[in-house]
Amino acid sequence: MSHVPQKRFSPFREHIHEIIFEADTPSGKAFDVALLIFIVGSIIVVMLESIAPLEAKYKIIFDVLEWVFTIFFTIEYVLRLYCVYKPMKYATSFFGVIDLLAILPAYISLIFPASQYLLVIRSLRLLRIFRIFKLGKFMKEGAMIVEALRQSTAKMTVFIVFVLLMVIVVGSLMYVIEGATPNSKFTSIPESIYWAIVTITTVGYGDISPTTPLGQFLAAVLMILGYAVIAVPTGIVSSELLAQKDEHAFESTQACRYCSKEGHDEDAEYCKYCGEILNEEDDEYIEEDMED
Repeated sequence: MSHVPQKRFSPFREHIHEIIFEADTPSGKAFDVALLIFIVGSIIVVMLESIAPLEAKYKIIFDVLEWVFTIFFTIEYVLRLYCVYKPMKYATSFFGVIDLLAILPAYISLIFPASQYLLVIRSLRLLRIFRIFKLGKFMKEGAMIVEALRQSTAKMTVFIVFVLLMVIVVGSLMYVIEGATPNSKFTSIPESIYWAIVTITTVGYGDISPTTPLGQFLAAVLMILGYAVIAVPTGIVSSELLAQKDEHAFESTQACRYCSKEGHDEDAEYCKYCGEILNEEDDEYIEEDMED
């Protein structure tokens, strides 16, 4: 039994969807490349604006460019909602949330001026570069990493809890050992726990350090344990990556008109998330087949 879509949009809205969401067509790829240029330009403007001498000299230019980019991204976001069948599904998707966050700071800055620098979140929109230039292998590898992290959540949680307990115990011991010495910087257990975290992660700011022989010995032990702290999570995630099997074909840049999901196989005719027809041509073919 053939699956017939619930509804269809006008050719105009279908064409808008093809331009904005698809990178397989010349017009779609041209739009996405232009979008990337606008994103990069917007990020550069925000960065330059944070430099005081440049901001003072070119403030008007920066403000104009910033609002040009913001208006463009706002229109683009509205069109994305306009040309999908379920706007809320897109709005709550990963890219939908990123697209919204890319324009909100500009409007919030009208009330809170400093918030305009949050526009650098637009850099996350550059993740579309993998889809636009058909870097399907990178998208697939990224999905494998995400899945490996998800699979290792339980092990990582146990490990993090163990590390937290260890820094609490060692920090408390260091407070007992160093707290009584003159001019000691281990003034409290929380301060000592902070030192333990900085030491075990091999960051070593040097703002707090033990002075007694016993305290230095304990610090040396904690430094050595720091290597294990780095190695264990790496091993956990690596083992999960090795366990991942590459069962997916090359993914296309096709975006479903109904649920806005991407990541379909190159030869897919139906959305693997909602089951609707992916291509308008396939939609027409099914309708003609049913009439016959």
